[in-house]
Amino acid sequence: MAQAALFIGWGTPVRGRERQALQVFGEVIQYYTRLQQEGEIEGFEPVALEPHGGDLGGFLLVRGERDTLARLRSSEEFLRLVNRGLLVVEHFGVVGAFIGEGLNSLFADYQAQTADLT
Repeated sequence: MAQAALFIGWGTPVRGRERQALQVFGEVIQYYTRLQQEGEIEGFEPVALEPHGGDLGGFLLVRGERDTLARLRSSEEFLRLVNRGLLVVEHFGVVGAFIGEGLNSLFADYQAQTADLT
């Protein structure tokens, strides 16, 4: 089970680049589908949010092992897709995340540190 994830968030398409935003989204889905089929990632889930007045319009949660995700983040193909995303949507960002056992380990360490510092 995956213990790490990438949270890839975006806002609205850049005005006038709506078609290109859809094209890049399709490329991204193909990329993560291929990575999942090759066993590089455990899975991914694209999410579109209802309009809510904030900057976040949707996100992709990519699940995998921390080392593998770190390697993917520095790959040419990932960086190319990030650059394409930056050109077609507002508020684009990629953030590492803790899930599953990784989240449990993070909170266990946090608890240990709070006990040590009190």
